[in-house]
Amino acid sequence: MPSAPRNTVGGPRVHTRPPQAVEVGPLLPPRATANGTLRKLHEAALIGFAERGYHGVSTRDLAAATGVRPSSVYAHVKAKEDILLELTLLGHEEHNERLRKALLAAGADPQDQISAVVREHVAVHATYPLLTRVCNRELHALSPANAERVMAVRDDSTQLLVDVIAHGVEMGVFHCADVWLAAAAIGAMGIRVAEWFEPGGPIAVEEISERYAEFARKMLA
Repeated sequence: MPSAPRNTVGGPRVHTRPPQAVEVGPLLPPRATANGTLRKLHEAALIGFAERGYHGVSTRDLAAATGVRPSSVYAHVKAKEDILLELTLLGHEEHNERLRKALLAAGADPQDQISAVVREHVAVHATYPLLTRVCNRELHALSPANAERVMAVRDDSTQLLVDVIAHGVEMGVFHCADVWLAAAAIGAMGIRVAEWFEPGGPIAVEEISERYAEFARKMLA
């Protein structure tokens, strides 16, 4: 059972450790197209990897959670790592696409751009906490070739945020000594949302996303 949440003054409930999978809302975004047994394997792996880490989940564990024999798992995937690759690509591509759409809709004003990008960054982590935890924690378990595929998407998202901040600095709207470090700090605070935010709790995803956008604007003022 999860530890009892503690309440922050005027804010969301924060867990002393991350809530269990049954408490976190949707597992995968609509872009996930796998169905049948493969879908069950992806969802079982996501829950297991998020709660116990990639190396803490065996193929036998996945088979048991999915209701198939261990040998049947290999009828759907060549190796357990293939599932991790699918999940981490899925999460990073969802994140990247949402950031890009938000930026395109924001217009040319740097304040609007950083607000839109940070809102989406936080919203993805708050809406899909298990998926984003796996994306941010388990990349080390991928082979170099597979990790490179995922990091290409991740680096593109990072560069998008860097470019938004750099644009604001060039226009004299933002002020920071190091653009990359500013992007890293803003990105990191959004990533942490997946570790404590409780979907369905007293604060909505939209509200927490807007608060973080405000934090980012103040950091760059």
